[in-house]
Parts: sequence; structure tokens; C-alpha cells
Amino acid sequence: MVQKVGETAGKIWSALNENGKMTTKELKKVTKAKAEKDILLALGWLLREDNVVVEEVEKDIVVTLK
Repeated sequence: MVQKVGETAGKIWSALNENGKMTTKELKKVTKAKAEKDILLALGWLLREDNVVVEEVEKDIVVTLK
């Protein structure tokens, strides 16, 4: 599971680096994650490493790189 979360975190980082600000729904689509929980676990990893900023905007979670 740790490897899968790390790989998804890498995909998220790359997507944000290329596209800028994205919602979790957009990240799920771009990374081809099977479930939203995979995105949320990977975001937790990136947050812990202080690589992203997460905001709630109109009931959506929006993520940007620091």
C-alpha cells in the first residue's frame, strides 16, 4: 500500500506541476486513480512533506504546489 500511495503522490505532483491548481476530482481523472481514497492518501503524503497547499472551495478540495 505504501508503494501505491507513493506512486500516486508522484503522479499528483507531476499533474500539479504541469497544470497548476486542480481539484481532487481532476486529479483522480488525470492520475487514473481507481478510487478517491487513493488520491486523499497521496495528498496526505504530500501535505506531510509540505509539498502542497490544500483549500476547500465551494465544497471542492483544491490543491496547488507550494
